[in-house]
Amino acid sequence: MERNAANRILVWDGLIQAVTDLGLLVKFKLTLLVLFSAVMSYAIVSDGKVDWGTMALLAFGGFMVTGAANALNQVLERDYDKLMTRTANRPVATGRMSVSTAVLWAGLLAMGGITVLSFLHPIAGFLGMLSLISYAFVYTPLKRTTPLSVVVGAIPGALPLVIGCVVQEGTISPVAMMLFSLQFLWQFPHFWAVAWLADEDYKKAGFYLLPSKNGQKDAATGYLSFIFCLLMIGNAVLAWVLGYVGIWATGILVALNAYWAWLCWRLYKDCSREAARKQMFMSFLHLPVSLIVLLIDKL
Repeated sequence: MERNAANRILVWDGLIQAVTDLGLLVKFKLTLLVLFSAVMSYAIVSDGKVDWGTMALLAFGGFMVTGAANALNQVLERDYDKLMTRTANRPVATGRMSVSTAVLWAGLLAMGGITVLSFLHPIAGFLGMLSLISYAFVYTPLKRTTPLSVVVGAIPGALPLVIGCVVQEGTISPVAMMLFSLQFLWQFPHFWAVAWLADEDYKKAGFYLLPSKNGQKDAATGYLSFIFCLLMIGNAVLAWVLGYVGIWATGILVALNAYWAWLCWRLYKDCSREAARKQMFMSFLHLPVSLIVLLIDKL
């Protein structure tokens, strides 16, 4: 009896660990953020007429494609993940999950996700495939060679907003490109703040992700982040001029970006960890608030 109970506990613990590792493999929390962007863009262009079944399929397909990209990223970077504190516990890096198992999961998720997105619209399926390939096989290897990798990574990072619009509108519309621009620009001050805070850890694995000439933590990070916040202000104003966004929503977006720009300016002036932390936390707030404002504007 005791042996059977012990075996059941071992089986249960193993099942919990396997589920936990699968969540780590697909980067569950990050994937949910990507899903949020796709679903919100779909809702924004739906003018209040949301098909909940379509939205569920969009979320399901987007989750699988994003999970597949994250799984491939961990397979390709497993030797570097071992060197960094923030990634050392990932399942492939620790050996809890074999490379072949991770690749199998990535393949199944990729095929399933692209199939679902293609069912919703062929362009959505193509963009999902483009996002996966560019993230896993272009952005991932570039991270160890040039800080410009963030430019490449920002493209698949912003494509979910376009995919959500395509599923509803059937085309890559001007509104889709406006939303793409919002998230594309957002990623630079967000990513650089994260890279500043994790700089020592990244350098253990040979990643030099900050935008300065020598890859060091200097005023260039804050200054360039400030410039991208100004570009986001311009993007919001242009959307209003073209009639895509109402005046009150534009005012909120401009104020939000202006405050973020001020935080980036503080990083430029202070070059401190505290300033980088505030810039990063503002980025976590900025994107969901911006999308919610745009959604309310369309209702």
